[in-house]
Amino acid sequence: MTSIRNPNFLLSSKRRHLRFLLYNIRYGAGVGPKFHLPVPYCGYLKPTNGHFSKIMEFIKSVGPDIVGLVEVDFGSYRVEKCNQAEVIADRLDHRVVYESKYSAQSMARKIPLMNKQGNAILTNLEIVNQRFHFFNNGVKRLVIEVELPELSIFLVHLSLKFRHRQYQLNQLHRLITKQDKPVIVAGDFNAFWGDRELELFLAASGMVSANMHCESSFPSNFPVRELDFIFHSPEIRSIGFEVPHVKLSDHLPLLWDFDIQPKEPAVPFARSTDAARGMVAPLDISSI
Repeated sequence: MTSIRNPNFLLSSKRRHLRFLLYNIRYGAGVGPKFHLPVPYCGYLKPTNGHFSKIMEFIKSVGPDIVGLVEVDFGSYRVEKCNQAEVIADRLDHRVVYESKYSAQSMARKIPLMNKQGNAILTNLEIVNQRFHFFNNGVKRLVIEVELPELSIFLVHLSLKFRHRQYQLNQLHRLITKQDKPVIVAGDFNAFWGDRELELFLAASGMVSANMHCESSFPSNFPVRELDFIFHSPEIRSIGFEVPHVKLSDHLPLLWDFDIQPKEPAVPFARSTDAARGMVAPLDISSI
């Protein structure tokens, strides 16, 4: 059963702001004791058995303008060869960008099932450009960059190893500092040591977290860790944030409403009329 703790958070469809949903959907494989039977984590190898349909219904119910999906299946036997990213995009009438989370040189690209695993960004906004970057370290290396008319979005799934995560954050910082538009960076950061892992990245980039109260998102049945994050440039104004208690994956989703504050117009420097014309008033010598 899905639930939203604050029903008033789901605002009117006439809203002028934008809504971002971040969700690690665990390939639609589900949760619970059956996921680990007969052996631990064997649920990753089983058909999704209706879990994916429930995830899709939840996503549609919150009416997002932008969706960042982590752990998506692009067409393995587990999902009867359907592409989960495309199916959700069709249901939402969104554009979609997706890619394998493993680099082209990775052995994982050659292993059945694993070669269908990746991440995706969906949106009902115009996509100006898209790029795929790959970190130099870690197994999961993908960074999806999608440029929209007013902002750029980066979606990541960082390494399970602390040392690799620090290298990845360093590369991520270099990517986002090249942007001219406001930026959103979202994903599963696997910050098992807590948000202090990210302090240097945030200080260097000037970005802030949409999750101001550090609400945990993992595991979904009893969340005690903040692994999933949405960071944004200061010129993006946060309007509302929620971690819905939706136990369809091992992670809880993050739901965020925001808008982009217009830049203040430059005020011309006021000068006297004579100075503006390049003239200098004659010296009055009568009082000398």
